[in-house]
Amino acid sequence: MHYVYKQRWLLRFPIIQVIHTKRFVFAPPKGSAAAETNPSEALLDTLEESTTKSLLQYLAYLDLCMVCESNVDTWRRAAFFEETGETYKRVIAVCLRPLEQLTVKLNESLDTPSIDNSSHLSSQLYLPAKGPEYSKLCESIYDTQVCARIVSSLTARSHKEDRFGIAQLSGSNAAVISIVLSCLLAVETLMGKKTNLQSPNHLMVPAGINWATISTERRDSTVGATGKRRNSPFYAKAYEIAGILRSSIYCIVSAFHNEMLNSSKAGHLEKDWIVSGKPLYGTHELLLQKLRLFLDYQA
Repeated sequence: MHYVYKQRWLLRFPIIQVIHTKRFVFAPPKGSAAAETNPSEALLDTLEESTTKSLLQYLAYLDLCMVCESNVDTWRRAAFFEETGETYKRVIAVCLRPLEQLTVKLNESLDTPSIDNSSHLSSQLYLPAKGPEYSKLCESIYDTQVCARIVSSLTARSHKEDRFGIAQLSGSNAAVISIVLSCLLAVETLMGKKTNLQSPNHLMVPAGINWATISTERRDSTVGATGKRRNSPFYAKAYEIAGILRSSIYCIVSAFHNEMLNSSKAGHLEKDWIVSGKPLYGTHELLLQKLRLFLDYQA
């Protein structure tokens, strides 16, 4: 009886921990001198200097996510859009870092074929849910999820709250869209979707602009292989990441839909929303084509 009671108590202990967990606020008290001069410094210092994947960094990302997504501490979010733009650029940079790291890792793996001519990470889609690689992927999913939510929410909020136009003028909007799109394309490739750049087809907008579509093909040659891939826990995690990235892009597209349409009609969509340098994954044409599908809510 004592053993059974002990086991039940141990099972309840994590739940008790969750119930009693409180959000840690990385900001000075509202109304204090520090809150008036530099309310974001403590948060940014923690995100930039704390150990990667540490509890402190986790709490800082969680705090930032709540500030960006909700109307909690709106005065702190307003401070991100200060006139110099330095705070906003630091916030975006520290949140794009995990997305960049995941995209680079996927790109390197997909470009390095193994003996059976399949990528190293792609072949892992067939492995069971155990081992260090699966744990690393789960960690990457969390980092990607939180950071994608932050940059998409903050970018969407900038549409109405950025009085100085910092998000657009600093190039942060283009950086966010380009990196999230690159990461999505890399994840979709990992899942077995081969994205091909196609010439404009019958899809036309009212202004007569051709919108290309993306053709996807399964890498798996047999139905059995496809089923095995989809049943893999790795595939489920990759599918989860893809869903988060698509939702993040749609969040931004919904906020800037009219502006993006006008930019597309004027032929400036790539200039306004895609970085000029080499994308982390894919090409400028591929990212632009993918963005147009999101703009038409067909991605």
